Amino acid sequence: MPTQLTLKNIPDAVYDRLKQSAELHRRSLNSEAILCLETVLMPMHVSPSERLARARVLRAELPAKKYEAGEIDAAKRQGRR
Repeated sequence: MPTQLTLKNIPDAVYDRLKQSAELHRRSLNSEAILCLETVLMPMHVSPSERLARARVLRAELPAKKYEAGEIDAAKRQGRR
């Protein structure tokens, strides 16, 4: 059964940043706090070869189309509207 934890005297700046992050990721404050703790206290150690293998898999899943610089710039501008 999960353990409950109550935090006291959280600095305003830390609370505000946690709240902003939770909103950005569409999570509750509780879920965001748990994720932050897990990230710091239980980081996933990925070897360089594992990271490279994952990058190759992701690259292989991309469409074969080659994009021109102008197309990339246009897509960036479109996303900023």
